[in-house]
Amino acid sequence: MSKGEPDQELKKAFMELHGKMQETNQKLRIADVQVESLKKQIVHAQLTDKEIQSLGGSTRVYESVGRMFLLTDIPMVRENLKAKVAKCNDKITTLQSNKEYLERSMQESQNNLREMIKLKQSVGAA
Repeated sequence: MSKGEPDQELKKAFMELHGKMQETNQKLRIADVQVESLKKQIVHAQLTDKEIQSLGGSTRVYESVGRMFLLTDIPMVRENLKAKVAKCNDKITTLQSNKEYLERSMQESQNNLREMIKLKQSVGAA
């Protein structure tokens, strides 16, 4: 083997690890944005529920279904809002666990990258 061959292999591995780290970092940012969006939806649903709770029993309420609104009774709207909050909380839990996995993967990639740099430096010094 020539002296340039292992250097090219290290360079290729270094580029792959760097690319993986960038991809993982991007996925982490996307997960953060999704969690924040879900938290906003939860707050919106809770505020809506609080307002509906203060309405009288004879008040007509409408619930959005796609591009139309349906006349619905207050208990049904409140039940749907609670279901929406529970669904958002489940999604947040899933995203948080996925985010933890991505953070571990990111840390592992960083450690591998450090090892590659040390290996490259030791090969360069020899």
